Amino acid sequence: MRLQKFLLRYFPPGIALEYSQRGQVKTKHIDLLSLTPRTDIAELAEAIANKEPLVTKNVVNQLVESLSKLQAKLYDSNKHLFYKYKTLKAHLLPLTNVAIDKQGQRCITGSYDRTCKLWDIDSGQEVHTLEGHRNVVYAVSFNQPFCDKILTGSFDKTARLWSSETGECYHTLWGHSAEVVSVQFNPQSHLVATASMDNTARLYYMVTGQDVAVLEGHTREVVSLHFSNSGQQIITGSFDGTIGIWDTRTAKREGLLVGHSEEISNCLYNFDCSLIASSSMDKTAKIWDPRTMSCLTTITGHQDEILDIAFDYKGQRLATASGDATAMVWDVHSNCNVVAVMQGHSEEVSKVCFSPAGNQLLTASLDQTARLWNAETGICSQVLSGHKDDVFSCCFSYSGHVIITASKDNTCRIWR
Repeated sequence: MRLQKFLLRYFPPGIALEYSQRGQVKTKHIDLLSLTPRTDIAELAEAIANKEPLVTKNVVNQLVESLSKLQAKLYDSNKHLFYKYKTLKAHLLPLTNVAIDKQGQRCITGSYDRTCKLWDIDSGQEVHTLEGHRNVVYAVSFNQPFCDKILTGSFDKTARLWSSETGECYHTLWGHSAEVVSVQFNPQSHLVATASMDNTARLYYMVTGQDVAVLEGHTREVVSLHFSNSGQQIITGSFDGTIGIWDTRTAKREGLLVGHSEEISNCLYNFDCSLIASSSMDKTAKIWDPRTMSCLTTITGHQDEILDIAFDYKGQRLATASGDATAMVWDVHSNCNVVAVMQGHSEEVSKVCFSPAGNQLLTASLDQTARLWNAETGICSQVLSGHKDDVFSCCFSYSGHVIITASKDNTCRIWR
């Protein structure tokens, strides 16, 4: 075996060793979730070299240089402030959702006007209008990290797969008997999943658009879904108050997480899929062990419905957004103690996400603003204002240097 080069993954921090073995190029990944701006890089490099035979003495200096780049990226993310860069007058009717590609160069918007639009972030120009749905385009997604395809879900009971390069519609995905409200590519980008108000989720082959499986068992609407990192499992959250765990290879339900007393609003795996988090209209969130199918902790503290949740990149902190106009950050590896409470919005907080580096929290609210918070202290560092109606969606780019906010005022804003 011979090391060829180091490859960097900024968020979450990690490094890959690309090497050749018997004429084949292979890659070994090393997660560096404990890397911080205070980490001693020389000591970290020495520890990696001691464990990895591929890292010989003559490449240690190169490893130190690569690790220093990762560390500098984390430090830079701690200092970044945002300004309004562009306002995209996106649609004739209110927006429903927004997503950004991994490079931070393009974003997509869905709308009540039955279209999805692809935008160039630098120029603010519309690249493609994806037309064909016969009702509201409610859910939109890129196939990360490639971002050469777009998946849309609509109230017309279908999903559609598109080329982000040409705007061509590859497939219309049929089968649901009610609105499609959530869509996702699996990490390997060969399957797509859809969730519907018909109480089911479905799996399709991306290349052919063929219906692979119907995930049946929920007794009410399925509103959220999330693939595991391996793509071999998917979880579904339903208004019946349960979360289903499914094997994507057999389409069999492996488990059912029961404990919430009202509708599920979201469900997620953490980074290494060792935990599942769920949020509910019962004012609680729960942390589950997917191996034992048991609830580890019930998070209480909000005074109203929990509308959204997000893990940080380490999967060790969970953020919750609530109708009580607050967001909170919880340490899920320490009995779910409260780390920070974000108070300042005057209306419900509908969306929450961590910055890629995990040091900031972004919230969207019906008070027409989005806000940036210090994820450790709960102090508001910036108010992103200017929208004329509810801000219902927000997201960071992969690098953390671009934010998109979407509003019922028919616009989305780009912040840099």
